[in-house]
Amino acid sequence: MSDIAKPQTLADLRRLLATLPGPGAEAAAAAAQREPQLTKPAGSLGRLEDLAAWTATWQDRHPPTMARIGVRVFAGNHGVAARGVSAFPPEVTVQMVANFQAGGAAVNQLSKAIGADMRAVALDLDTPTADFTQAPAMVETAFLQAVTTGMENVEADLDLVCLGEMGIGNTTSAAAVCLALFGGTATDWTGPGTGVSGDALDAKTRVVAEGAAFHAEAAGDGLEILRRLGGRELAAIAGAVIGARLKRVPVMLDGFICTAAAAPLALAVPGLLDHCQVAHASAEPGHRRLIDALGKAPLLDLGLRLGEASGAVTAASLVRSAVACHTGMATFAEAGVSDKDG
Repeated sequence: MSDIAKPQTLADLRRLLATLPGPGAEAAAAAAQREPQLTKPAGSLGRLEDLAAWTATWQDRHPPTMARIGVRVFAGNHGVAARGVSAFPPEVTVQMVANFQAGGAAVNQLSKAIGADMRAVALDLDTPTADFTQAPAMVETAFLQAVTTGMENVEADLDLVCLGEMGIGNTTSAAAVCLALFGGTATDWTGPGTGVSGDALDAKTRVVAEGAAFHAEAAGDGLEILRRLGGRELAAIAGAVIGARLKRVPVMLDGFICTAAAAPLALAVPGLLDHCQVAHASAEPGHRRLIDALGKAPLLDLGLRLGEASGAVTAASLVRSAVACHTGMATFAEAGVSDKDG
């Protein structure tokens, strides 16, 4: 970020969001011109055609490339976990980061399968955020530091970045963010997360309701909601989305928590998530509601609810396939095949 000023205040961040680059019009036009010339019936590759055009548009180049895929998994600890909202203790966050770094997690295997560069980024795991039912989760400086960390972990030479998270208690945080942003009831947004049910799920739902109610005064401000109800890893995901837009890197969002982390940006600036795809519809029940609220269509529906960018990496293969077809297929003229008009 040497050429980008780090936001020192929320006002700085708002100004940055207002100046982010838009779609690459020339690249989009070139993709649109090439697609009908390829040796297939128009539209026959469905969403793969859309993905190829989307990739070119947000890389701002044609032909698009998909040689280097980055996977960034951000980890943070939540003070609200002390309320018993997870089936696992907060220590698991630290243990899972060690597992990521040792190459033993699901996302490591998925990343290897597609040759992606996977990195786990831990954010002050020894200092959990505040219990958001009693105070804002993060003070402004901590929030901005996490956002900046996310921005810095997306390199300009990536062709696609897959974002994910790890943090015990973060489905509670994500549900509270969604409730504050989009309304409804806490029940609409709160799911089992790591596997809570019965009385434990009821208690988790009450915590989500308490948090959103405590910070109701900020309900119309996406960034403030993320600061007050999010976690460091959610803030870093939002920062990575911003950094990717600045550096012309398309983004693959993972499941419920990752999408919830990005959602405040869509409220801050319309169209700010246009360079993002939602990888899959999570089994976490609030995710479909959130996807609908954002007007996004998930690429996959596999019953996943692991997090850690597992769905995002799986969906990245679709983008690579889309780009391969768009760039590698022969045109009707090159193949000597008559098109419908010839």
